[in-house]
Amino acid sequence: MKIIAIIPARYASTRFPGKPLAIANGKPLIQYVFEAVSRSSLVKRVIVATDDERIFKAVREFGGEAEMTLQNHSTGTDRISEVAKIIDADIIVNVQGDEPLIEPDVINETVKPLMNNSEILMATLKTRIITNEELKDPNVVKVVTDRDDFALYFSRFPIPYVRDTASQLHPAHYKHIGIYVYKKDFLLKFAQMKPTLLEEAEKLEQLRALENGYKIKVVETDYNSIGVDTPEDLERVKEILKKRKT
Repeated sequence: MKIIAIIPARYASTRFPGKPLAIANGKPLIQYVFEAVSRSSLVKRVIVATDDERIFKAVREFGGEAEMTLQNHSTGTDRISEVAKIIDADIIVNVQGDEPLIEPDVINETVKPLMNNSEILMATLKTRIITNEELKDPNVVKVVTDRDDFALYFSRFPIPYVRDTASQLHPAHYKHIGIYVYKKDFLLKFAQMKPTLLEEAEKLEQLRALENGYKIKVVETDYNSIGVDTPEDLERVKEILKKRKT
């Protein structure tokens, strides 16, 4: 199987404009993401999909591959699907451009279900929530799965609601990590589906797949994502990268 990773990266951001180009210990964030994904033993090619010439130029300067996309995409999925249409691939990996700490083994974990089971069209990740702050934070997306680790629902609200110990941590509380793996044909089909009611309510595009009756495999991992959404996040990530000596 030919597995290609596409990293959506846009310059515009309400909370942190230009964050893919924010410098952490001498390198732009997008370079950390690109290099980490490139170290995955299963991914054969990595492409940055962007609508901004500055990001395009920066990627080319550090030796990466980039493709320009339309500016009017409302989601990262729409952006990567534009690139996916023109490349030869069986499986597409979508890694966000603000995940500089992503680990190659985590990408492999997410890809394997699609390699091993032809009926699985889409997969993502979950990790156990370990603090009440994360549980209550609407920016931390929660996921509930069935016994076979297929998603039942994603929400910004603390789910499941534990009646006897409301608002307290429970073994059933999991954080969703926004790495997605798709069979290419399904990705293109998914991008053509109209936004759905729950998707628009929660502002979570993965709900579109569930509302249309498709299953999402959710792989459990010990990896705990730290995405860069604000300048404060960047400072936290800088300290971690210093310790890694990356």
